[in-house]
Amino acid sequence: MCPVLGVSLWLPSLGAVAQANLLCMPTAMAFQRSHKLNLLRIAVLLLVALAGIKFLFRDSLTLQLHKHISKDSTFWGDARDSGPQSQAVEVQPAKIMAPRQGPKQQFPKDLSATEMRLVHLDLKGAAPRVSYLEQLFPLLSRLGANGILIEYEDMFPFKGELEVLKSPYAYSEEDVEWIQQLAELHKLEVVPLVQTFGHVEFILKHPKYQHLREVERFPNSFNPHVPDTLALLKVILSQVMEKHRRSSWIHIGADEVFHLGEGKDSRNWMSRNKGDTGTIYLKHIKEVLDFISTQYRGLRVLMWDDMLRKISVGALQESGIAKHVSPVVWFYAPDFDAEQIGQFITKYLESGFEAVWFASAFKGTTGPTQSWPPLSSHLKNQLSWLRVREAMPRFAPLRFQGIVLTGWQRYDHYSVLCELLPVGIPSLAICLQTVVNGGFTEETRRKVLEVLGFQNMQLEQSTCEGRGVFPGAEIYHMVEQVNRQLKESITKMLEEESAIKGWFSPYHRKHQFGNPRNMESFGSKVLKLHEDWESFVRDLRARLEGIYFPDTVEEWMEENVNPYLDPLRDLVRDYRAIIRLNAQPKAP
Repeated sequence: MCPVLGVSLWLPSLGAVAQANLLCMPTAMAFQRSHKLNLLRIAVLLLVALAGIKFLFRDSLTLQLHKHISKDSTFWGDARDSGPQSQAVEVQPAKIMAPRQGPKQQFPKDLSATEMRLVHLDLKGAAPRVSYLEQLFPLLSRLGANGILIEYEDMFPFKGELEVLKSPYAYSEEDVEWIQQLAELHKLEVVPLVQTFGHVEFILKHPKYQHLREVERFPNSFNPHVPDTLALLKVILSQVMEKHRRSSWIHIGADEVFHLGEGKDSRNWMSRNKGDTGTIYLKHIKEVLDFISTQYRGLRVLMWDDMLRKISVGALQESGIAKHVSPVVWFYAPDFDAEQIGQFITKYLESGFEAVWFASAFKGTTGPTQSWPPLSSHLKNQLSWLRVREAMPRFAPLRFQGIVLTGWQRYDHYSVLCELLPVGIPSLAICLQTVVNGGFTEETRRKVLEVLGFQNMQLEQSTCEGRGVFPGAEIYHMVEQVNRQLKESITKMLEEESAIKGWFSPYHRKHQFGNPRNMESFGSKVLKLHEDWESFVRDLRARLEGIYFPDTVEEWMEENVNPYLDPLRDLVRDYRAIIRLNAQPKAP
């Protein structure tokens, strides 16, 4: 009997044992094959499991990024759902949970065929917390940006001998790396901007570096004749590029080099060398470019073009800088002369430059104290640039590489704040979509309204109707109230209320006397107005603190709220003090 089959068969030509063995052999072999197959299946499952574990560890950063970002991914929400219960636009400082990796080795990407659209983040004023950038970057990508130009200034985490340059609220090295990971996740090229000639007040204001000023009294521009200037710039550029090894471009600024040629060293140099300020300028720029090209092979360089406009084609050709840098032609007026820009472009073509960029503006260019962006003006600026863009084929082989939508936060390191970034988002959306679509069409308007969660927009009045569902939308609306109602309501109360003018004048308040009967006729209105605005301001401050560091919040309140609210506060203080005196005689 075969123990496997449980049957007895007889084969005449074989012995009994041999017969039994032959009968069982196929079944035994089948059992062995089945056993081996099971072992093979287990081994394959183990390999798959190990591969899965490896994949999870390898992509933990991406998975955590998606989890971290998407937990509030509805920050722009659904425009159809703008009820009061929605918390989609709350911006709270987020604890960064995802692991942070070190910078990758720089491998220059070939983006020569890509038309770049960079959004400028000017961090020399009102630098947002990284938690706000976490919500902003997806919006920029959705609106059509493919890069960001980051002007760090004192927000960069300088170290060693440069540590004095840091703001007390400067980003950490981890923050800078996290910003780049977020940008990479949302397909945004990061271009750092380091000022290398003018607009270096954040450096030259420090006693340690005052000897590097072109003119001793002014902190605006470097003295290019002092060897320490280039040595310092090399350290600054090295520290910044060490933290931006993914970047394909660096922007060296070099605009508005005020007082160049006025310093003693410059005057002596021009006298000895029979040169001019243009020669001094190009000599310094060439030294900076030589350092970058030597140390960072393949890294492309951008620079603002305004100083180049004053220099002859011959001088530009002789300097040789055209092979190492691309000029960024900037102009912010709403209706500028495209032919004038064409003259600059022709100069750069003849000088041997290979590529040219444009720079428009979505905020920060219509006045140093501007707190609300004029939508129509910035839209017209984009339309003017589109006309120049259409004319670019006639300047071949000079090619158009991209446009920077600038959003200046200060006119310089010492000026007051311009429009806050959340307040400028509607303008940015209009401008960016106009550039993407080649004009401000009805489709462009519809897309902007949909993305921002507005129902309508009035360009000439610079207003948008609806709740809004973009990062910082509450601040947008609250700043609008400050601009349109705070000053007006308080001025109307203090200057038009006849009872205040007649029975509670500055003279009454100075000598601390008043008739309670008359004072009470306006007291309730004054106290109510004061209470309402103080409550509003507390809420505004709390929301600002969710996006900005304390220095920004304090500065903005001092510049935009306190000048109007303080007179009301003083009136209420005097009212309460004098009403308690119960109609006593006038104080001497």
